[in-house]
Amino acid sequence: MDTEKKIYKVDAVIRPEKLEELKDRLYAIGVTGITVSDVYGCGLTHGQEEIYRGNVLTVNLLPKVKVEIVIYETPLEKLIDTIRDTCNTGHVGDGKIFVSELLTAIKIRTGERGGDAIIDDKA
Repeated sequence: MDTEKKIYKVDAVIRPEKLEELKDRLYAIGVTGITVSDVYGCGLTHGQEEIYRGNVLTVNLLPKVKVEIVIYETPLEKLIDTIRDTCNTGHVGDGKIFVSELLTAIKIRTGERGGDAIIDDKA
């Protein structure tokens, strides 16, 4: 069995109104940093129809928030469960979670590599 810790990158595309709650829950489980971007996209539903001035418009790209998280010590399944529990409304459009294994990470300031680059040293 591989006992070496791995570095994972987790991208979560979520509803914008869930961001603040998710940030609080991530910090509570030990996530020390996140990157957040406003994004637009569509999934299997290909957007939604809206009526504007009596005309039916198809809105193909809906506003979402992409949260990028890189972890080393936080258990992966705990992170995934936290995102799902926080962002699940039970409706289409709740989002997706994508998980990638990273080869390494490098802290620009110190040159530290691997897990040492991920761990927050408060400096």
